[in-house]
Formats: sequence, structure tokens, C-alpha cells
Amino acid sequence: MSGPDTSGAPAAPRFDLPEPDPFSRPYWDAAARGSLLIRRCASCGRAHHYPREFCPHCWSEDVTWEEASGAATLYTWSEVHRNDLPPFGAQVPYTAAVVDLAEGPRMMTRIVDHPADGLRAGMPLRVTFRVLGEGAPAVPVFRPCSGGPSE
Repeated sequence: MSGPDTSGAPAAPRFDLPEPDPFSRPYWDAAARGSLLIRRCASCGRAHHYPREFCPHCWSEDVTWEEASGAATLYTWSEVHRNDLPPFGAQVPYTAAVVDLAEGPRMMTRIVDHPADGLRAGMPLRVTFRVLGEGAPAVPVFRPCSGGPSE
């Protein structure tokens, strides 16, 4: 018999849910609105992702949030058929990927809405967001562009 757990035991940890903190809150709030944020350094001018409080290129702390265009190209990918870490096992197969954002940084993500065997390096992609559960933050994922260069 299955149903809700009423034993009072803590739920199994979710390894696929980000835990926003005060620093990352703007990033997750923007994602909930369908916008991808990156950080840009005022000292050297370079953008970076994942968000950090300092520039990984010149170590300056003069960095600010910037809205990314959402455009990217596929750098590399792998279709995952087995993952024993809950809850990923229930999500297989999925396509893990590294993409090059138009602004320069590389980002780890997933490719959605496209079979892995149809992907190719350099393929243009567009950010979209998926919610992993009720009350969970929206997470940026990418899908191949279906339209022209402006998409």
C-alpha cells in the first residue's frame, strides 16, 4: 500500500533542488520570471557563470548581475541512462550538457525537447526553465532553436 508518509520520518534529501541563499536569491528570482542572470566584472569586463561574489578571472569583487540573452551553443553532451542517486534514477534518460552562453561563460545544464542522437556541437540553443516540484526554484535548461538566428 502506498500513500503519503505519515511516520514523521524526514523526507529523503532532494539532490536536484537548488538551495537559494541571500547571495543567489536574485538569480533564482529571475529564473522564476523566465530570465537567466550571469555576473559581469566591472574591472576586467568578463562575464562568468555560476554566480560568485568575485570575478574568477581577475579576482575583483566589483561584479554585478546582468541579464543574459538566453542564447547559447552546444559545446558537449552526454545522454544519461543510469543514475543511482535519487531522484535522478526516475528521470533517465536525460541529456546532460555543457553550453557556451552568447556572453562567453560555459554552463552545465540539460538539453530538453530534443533526442540526444540529433544533437551536434555548435548547435544553437535557447534557454527555457523547468520547475522541479511545487515550491521549487525554476532551473535553466536549454532546447535547440526552432527558428532563425533571432530566436
